[in-house]
Amino acid sequence: MPDASDFPYARLYAQGAVLGLILPAALASAAQEPDPVTLDRIEVSATRLQHVAPFDVPASFDRIVLDGSEARPGISVSEALSGLPGLAVRERQNFAQDTQLSIRGFGARSTFGVRGLRLYVDGIPATMPDGQGQVSHVVMAGAERIEVLRGPFSALHGNSSGGVVQVFSAEGEAPARGHLQASAGRDATRVLSASLRGAGDTLGYALAAGHFDTDGWREHSAARRSWLNLKLHADLPGDGRLQLVGNHFDAPDALDPLGLDWEQVQADPRQATSVAYQYDTRKSARQDQLGLRWEQPLSGGHAVEAMLYGGRRAIEQFLSVPVGAQANPLSSGGVIDLDNDYGGLDLRWRWAGSLAGRTVEFTAGGNADRQRQHRRGYENFDGSTLGVRGALRRDEHNRVDNRDLYAQAWWQLAERWSLLAGARRSQLRFVSRDAYVTAANPDDSGRVDYARTTPVLGLSFAATPDWRVYASAGRGFETPTFNELGYRADGGAGLAFDLAPVTSRNLELGTKWRNGSGLRVDAALFRVDSEDELAVARNVGGRSSYRNVGRSRRDGAELAATLPLAEAWSLRLAWTWLDARFRDAFPVCTGAGCTDPSVLVAAGSAIPGTARQQGHLRLQWQPREWTFAVEASGSSAVAVSDTGARRAPGHVLAHLEAARAWNTAHGRMRGFARVDNLFDRAHVGSVIVNEGNGRYYEPGAGRGLTLGLRWDWRAGAD
Repeated sequence: MPDASDFPYARLYAQGAVLGLILPAALASAAQEPDPVTLDRIEVSATRLQHVAPFDVPASFDRIVLDGSEARPGISVSEALSGLPGLAVRERQNFAQDTQLSIRGFGARSTFGVRGLRLYVDGIPATMPDGQGQVSHVVMAGAERIEVLRGPFSALHGNSSGGVVQVFSAEGEAPARGHLQASAGRDATRVLSASLRGAGDTLGYALAAGHFDTDGWREHSAARRSWLNLKLHADLPGDGRLQLVGNHFDAPDALDPLGLDWEQVQADPRQATSVAYQYDTRKSARQDQLGLRWEQPLSGGHAVEAMLYGGRRAIEQFLSVPVGAQANPLSSGGVIDLDNDYGGLDLRWRWAGSLAGRTVEFTAGGNADRQRQHRRGYENFDGSTLGVRGALRRDEHNRVDNRDLYAQAWWQLAERWSLLAGARRSQLRFVSRDAYVTAANPDDSGRVDYARTTPVLGLSFAATPDWRVYASAGRGFETPTFNELGYRADGGAGLAFDLAPVTSRNLELGTKWRNGSGLRVDAALFRVDSEDELAVARNVGGRSSYRNVGRSRRDGAELAATLPLAEAWSLRLAWTWLDARFRDAFPVCTGAGCTDPSVLVAAGSAIPGTARQQGHLRLQWQPREWTFAVEASGSSAVAVSDTGARRAPGHVLAHLEAARAWNTAHGRMRGFARVDNLFDRAHVGSVIVNEGNGRYYEPGAGRGLTLGLRWDWRAGAD
């Protein structure tokens, strides 16, 4: 397999990173009379700043506006995030599993869901207190923007804050407006979406819905999903606002083709593993939640905010755990039945004023969240019939509580200097009550507490009106999730309450440059040193157990640029270099059924699931009502296990888009077409890190065409 250094144009990209750091200075000094850039003062929700432009924040921050001009079906958040530096977004061609998402290597080792990151949808956490999250319930039909924060200031969001992703749906506003969109693509994929929003003098509403259905690119991967999102608001006296958000998600019986080994990938990447048919592997997920948010400005620059939310997520999943493995009296069976009830509140006070004659903004608050989990396990057989719910093998009630306090301040301490500082104190308690106790399966109940304080500090220098240089540093931590606490590394009964949280020291040096013509350059260098890194200890009988394995380091560089080339032409590019490695050696198990961790992972081995380099390029031409675009995206090789013995090869893919808009008496009609993987390149789209049977690979889709039609209307439009 190719080495990471074989990624095309590696040297050119490295030179580009250096260019990104020196380009703003060169352009600023070359300009005879630079025009100052006027920046909108918009809220940076990820750093809880309301009166500070993102340009002035000493952090890597991206804001993606979703305005309906995308030539995409609108199924997943990954469609919007694929062109950002520092992010690895991998669709799995497996809708029984959630999107794989990692930021600067955080979350790369997750085999299901999203962990190591903080996720929010309309201000409501999509990451549970234990650090496990998902984005499948996001209603892209109603999404208006996405904010992504990378670097040290992510730690202000508490546990598992390797990065922050926030999705915001559109607000109700007058006049009334809405959209209808339909698209169709390969493998009988059909997507329908609609939205409706409006507002009166004091009340507003926004409703969005979507439905997705596919036979799946791989065999045994058919799926369907439905989404519904309702957002209501009431304007209060004194510019206050009360907002209610309701969300529904349903994904019944999504078939799971499972991963493939390398020989299977080469023979037929569209096949499903034989045991996927044998046990009819599948997953059903359903989620409902409500959130209430209140904002009220007060006199003297003061304001208060409060948020209250609650919801339930239910999962039933049929696994391919062999019948023989379930003979172990400690086995949890092969069917997961999981009910998650969750809720919480956040109270916040902010003040904007002056300190020593300079602008200052201060925020302080606290939040409390609770996750109640009822986990049951059943055998995935009944007599000789496989793939059905059998006898009960696990029954436990788990709870996670967190209590956090946080404070931060932004201060314009001099004409060209600004400071952003903050800290968060997090306290978490994990409690498990075992209700399945037999003579051969003892009581696994227990409790563990974690607590950390995570300070952050950043300094920004305005070299010119359109150029910023900044540095930031902070500490963070990441507790084990309940999935990682589920089994002890020694194979004994009980949960792995001896696991310690991963702690990290995070440094970043960056620069930002803008000009009045729309040119934008962002570049950053970063280093993250972690201790007590978590890694898989062994995989036995469908059970993955974890251990702390010592130190790790993530060094990296990011470059992003938007370049207006000529009238109607633009170029966007993003590049990431990441060197993520274990710094200490540790023993692991290899092979199915291994119980003896006798294989040594050498110090300096790559952290699995991370790519050394990633790149994305988009060239767009927009003559009047037409839009044409060509994209290229690539990744270097990815290690699939701690030992690094096997890797998913690197790849470069090309994509094409075309769209045409028409203004009519009844609104704006837009048709679009997109060809993904234009040259039909065989590639591995995602990997299942440390998969116990060696089935690490989830092949990416071949060439495919998507056609769509969107109608946007507005009341009173001619």
